[in-house]
Amino acid sequence: MAGRRYAVLGTGAIGGYYGACLQRGGAEVHFLLHSDYDHVARHGLVVESIAGDFALPQVQAHRTVATMPAVDVVIVGLKTTQNALLPDLVRPILGPETAILTLQNGFAIEHELAQWVGSRPILGGLCFICSNKIGPGTIRHLDYGSVLLGQHSLDHQPAGLSPLLKALVQDFQAAQVEVELTDDLRLARWRKLVWNIPFNGLSVVMNATTAEMMADPNICQLAEQLMGEVVAAAQADGEALSPGQGRQLSAELIGQMLTHTEQMAPYRTSMKLDFDAGRPLEVEAIFGNPLRAAQAAGMAAPRIEMLYHQLKAIDRRLSAGA
Repeated sequence: MAGRRYAVLGTGAIGGYYGACLQRGGAEVHFLLHSDYDHVARHGLVVESIAGDFALPQVQAHRTVATMPAVDVVIVGLKTTQNALLPDLVRPILGPETAILTLQNGFAIEHELAQWVGSRPILGGLCFICSNKIGPGTIRHLDYGSVLLGQHSLDHQPAGLSPLLKALVQDFQAAQVEVELTDDLRLARWRKLVWNIPFNGLSVVMNATTAEMMADPNICQLAEQLMGEVVAAAQADGEALSPGQGRQLSAELIGQMLTHTEQMAPYRTSMKLDFDAGRPLEVEAIFGNPLRAAQAAGMAAPRIEMLYHQLKAIDRRLSAGA
């Protein structure tokens, strides 16, 4: 798969950033755009980054997948609230060995893709980055930027490190993106939820940035308690899948994440940005799916469940235009 051709579905803060980096690194990248199409087709993409600004005056921009060629890797950068669109978007650009790489937040994302993707390789990329789309074709990269890549396993067991994964590492390294591999994507998704569940959820409920949340002792305590429930849920899920060999998260992880968040530049989470813009919230992917996994493993998660129901109610009001 030398000289891989990529398609980016969803050229926003995540897909736009990593797609632009891949093109800068020499990969052939095709970008699907909606409202930004005319601007990007004329002016390209601009990335304002703490690692160094760069611009791509010319990109292969597409208003529809009908004009895209078949690709080797489809990068899904859309919000999970748009996943019902994916079968119609992905099928026209599939080649004989096309892999699907989702950069979406949440849990069990790859399992949902597998329901219609079939036997094709499904990869998950966990993006540890603070970035926002600040205007047409313009992305601001504020902090971090690494990606953790893993491959989906149909039986929920660690999938190992495939040649495809190792090949993608070369492309991301050429793109100047720090990349690591995991042989246990499910555990990696639990690990990211340790941060995403408290801070995405509380940023909406408390109407606060990360800095504002970390400055309030009550919110901090609640975030820590939610983190504890996620760690316990990951353990229960691992025990349910592999009795006696439960997947472990470090006991030190909660303190490390709280420290990193305290040191982070003030940041509006992706869910807070969606809330502020009146867009649908990714409640099911980030809260509903892991909550159901915890309950299936016999574990109660009352704080996560309360936050889930609060966010569902807020999302419903957003949808109604209230």
